[in-house]
Amino acid sequence: MALPNEERVMGQRTPENVAARLERLILDGVFRPGQLLPSERRLCERLKVSRASLREGLRILRSKQIIETRQGHGSTVASLLPMHQQSPLMHLFNDHPRTLFDLLEVRALLEGESAFLAAKRGTSMDRVLITRRYREMADYAEHSESIDVERLARLDHAFHLAVSQASHNPVLVHTLQSLTDLLLSSVFASVKHLYHRSGPREMINRQHARLHDAVVAGEAEQARHVALEHLTSITELLRELEAESERLERSAMRMEPW
Repeated sequence: MALPNEERVMGQRTPENVAARLERLILDGVFRPGQLLPSERRLCERLKVSRASLREGLRILRSKQIIETRQGHGSTVASLLPMHQQSPLMHLFNDHPRTLFDLLEVRALLEGESAFLAAKRGTSMDRVLITRRYREMADYAEHSESIDVERLARLDHAFHLAVSQASHNPVLVHTLQSLTDLLLSSVFASVKHLYHRSGPREMINRQHARLHDAVVAGEAEQARHVALEHLTSITELLRELEAESERLERSAMRMEPW
């Protein structure tokens, strides 16, 4: 008769359990959409399972469309919540720029809570990654003679994504990752229209620094407050720019002969 501990160990090595453990790693963001899984040999070593159990576990994940396998190229994590650039939804958003403000509203809801949770739940390793992403963004903004808007937008997005990953809420993390194209469009808009102005640029840099400091220090309420303030300020500035553009357009129309 097997001992209880032996039964538990054997249970962990079944294909169903192997699949469940890999699913957990994907949910936790250890393996991300589009990422190539480690080799079978490496996975067997880390999970302490036989190659037969691993292969059957991978087959289970393929049947659920959680991973995709190409002969000779290994297995990659599938896009869990696909949001393709050519989808009807993306066309609607691209053709109607006013949805930018709706998107900023959604960002405030999601990123305010992710900052709060990151400050409460973030581990020391999470804080190291958040600081690394913050420094990459801040150093580029401070030392580059000519700012590449798209590069800065991606660095900005990577910082906010690192904060969300520290929330340790898989649903929140994967929701934000699935909205990458849309979120990048809002970050790109704020950088493009605001960063060349000294006032907004200093405000954005200051808010990023405060957000980083609050999350790393574990100040949950302050982190949420700064995240909301950051996105509210950007929304107000972009609305002000839109109103100014409309006023200029009306003035120009009055000057033209009809």
